[in-house]
Amino acid sequence: MRILFIGDVIGQPGREIVASVLPRLTEDQSIDLVIANSENLAGGFGVTPAVAEEMFALGVDVLTSGNHIWDKKEIEEYITKEKRLLRPANYPEQAPGRGSLVVDQGGCPVGILNLQGRAFMPPTDCPFRVGDREIGKLRRETALIFVDFHGEATAEKQAFGWYVDGRVSAVIGSHSHVQTADERIFPQGTAYLTDAGMTGGRDSVIGMRIEEPIARFITGLPGKFRPATGAPQLCGVVVEIEERSGRATSIVRIQREP
Repeated sequence: MRILFIGDVIGQPGREIVASVLPRLTEDQSIDLVIANSENLAGGFGVTPAVAEEMFALGVDVLTSGNHIWDKKEIEEYITKEKRLLRPANYPEQAPGRGSLVVDQGGCPVGILNLQGRAFMPPTDCPFRVGDREIGKLRRETALIFVDFHGEATAEKQAFGWYVDGRVSAVIGSHSHVQTADERIFPQGTAYLTDAGMTGGRDSVIGMRIEEPIARFITGLPGKFRPATGAPQLCGVVVEIEERSGRATSIVRIQREP
């Protein structure tokens, strides 16, 4: 089983490069399942039903998310019906939607779990305790489990990766929008990467037009951020997993341009 995870997709530029690159990438890499983080799909903040459907039509099988999932009000009804769009499982149970699911890819069940860190992030339940609960549920159906850990602190992501080593197939970080170079397979067979990076304008500040974040840092005043235009880049990771054991056998970072 070969899984492609596409790092945080930023607005229209991100969606356009997914449309441009994904067909060739899935063929070249013999991809069986495509997962993408969607929390920045709509104008850089949040996701709407329309852009979620656009991603599914492009060949993305499952969308994960993070702290911006609720930025667009219309997503609340949609996420209760669309199982392929996940929100972090450690949001309160009263929040709409779900944080995990099992998909059947050619007769091979794959568990997908979305969690959100707590360091420098909005309040949520403990991702370690909720992760224990959700992994236990998923393992009743499959040994092949992929985790998108959406978090700010690298230490929290690394700690979680070690914590679940051998219980899940992969832990891939999102949210930072900057791809890290620490891909590895832990001793018990869990593939790990602190952050998959972002998919959107390459010449940007974490996907946003350069001048707007600079102005905020210089003045301290709030301002509107807009997705960067110009040359885009798709960042992500390909993980290969042995189907019977659920152990990762390889992990490769991906960067693609149109």
